[in-house]
Amino acid sequence: MGLFLLLLSTIGLALGLAMTYWIHSQSRMEIVVTPTLPSQPTPPYPAISVIVPARNEERNIHRCIEALLVQDYPNFEVIVVDDRSTDATPQLLEGLLHSPANSQGRLHLLRGGELPPDWAGKPHALTQGAAAASGEWLCFVDADTFAAPALLSAAYAAAQHHQADLFSILTDQELGSFWEKVILPLVFTALSFGFPARLVNDPHRPEAIANGQFILIPRPVYEKLGGHEAVRGRIDEDKALAELVKRSGHHLVIADGRSVARTRMYTSLPEIWEGWTKNIYLGLQDRLWLLLFGAVAGLLGALLLPFWLIGSLYWLASQGGPAPAVVVVQALVVWGYLIAQRMRASQEMGISPLYAFTLPLGALLFTAMMVVSAYNVLSGRGVTWKGRVYLGT
Repeated sequence: MGLFLLLLSTIGLALGLAMTYWIHSQSRMEIVVTPTLPSQPTPPYPAISVIVPARNEERNIHRCIEALLVQDYPNFEVIVVDDRSTDATPQLLEGLLHSPANSQGRLHLLRGGELPPDWAGKPHALTQGAAAASGEWLCFVDADTFAAPALLSAAYAAAQHHQADLFSILTDQELGSFWEKVILPLVFTALSFGFPARLVNDPHRPEAIANGQFILIPRPVYEKLGGHEAVRGRIDEDKALAELVKRSGHHLVIADGRSVARTRMYTSLPEIWEGWTKNIYLGLQDRLWLLLFGAVAGLLGALLLPFWLIGSLYWLASQGGPAPAVVVVQALVVWGYLIAQRMRASQEMGISPLYAFTLPLGALLFTAMMVVSAYNVLSGRGVTWKGRVYLGT
């Protein structure tokens, strides 16, 4: 029995090190958007219409719009679509409209219409915003995203340089609460593993994804593809639009934009739970192997790895001998390498590396979100977001 456990542990050592390296080696992004000096691209300056959907965004909307209004790009407008908010969002927007921040008259407010059947809320809001826009380029920005002054100019210059037909960035994530720091670093590691930027940016590969927090697209491309109306029923409208762009033979580019934009997605465990359980299954239903792999990896990190270490220590303490000692060392090697990788991921997200030690808790919650997301859709219960229920497909 001892030899069998030693053999099993040795196999676990090889698989654990290989899997840890594989998962954490996909996050590198070759295209990085940085503010240039001066930050404006070379003329001409085509008009850019920034479109922000806002539904019950009283916590973020003022900061978001104020940051957009001070962009150093010389030719832009900001259109905010109030998607029938029931909180203080409309009043805050009215205040911004008549504030010194809007002294150049760039801000325009649009009251969203009633949500039609078979539409998700965000695609409907963005469609209305695009119809009212006058720009040659359309830029879709989420209300929880906060731009540096050089965001538009730097992103447009990068999109032009890389000849992108849809240009999207990953923003820096503001993590405030304990639960954000426990769960979200694992979520973003999983996203970078499932959709590596080098594959997304390869026109010969099928992988396609965009970050709805910031999408920049030329109006002719957007209209040719049917705009958000073509993905009107999708909760994951950003991924759906990216797939549409890539399938049509247009050039999709996703880049590292952490130096020019920040996002505060959620502030509590209930918000994290609602936000990700609405997205995970619907976003991965065409790649169920990835969902299954994520669930298995999460259970390994939450349950099997702790059991391996604790069990081997108990075996060594109760029986002694070289076999359990080797197993203990093997478990420690895997744990050490995994914790080192999680420390690096934590530091990249601007949080204490000590959060790496919350891996089992975060992995267990992430796995639970994947399971619940799949159950909600497959059972017909649907997912809830911003007070609306979507049954999915």
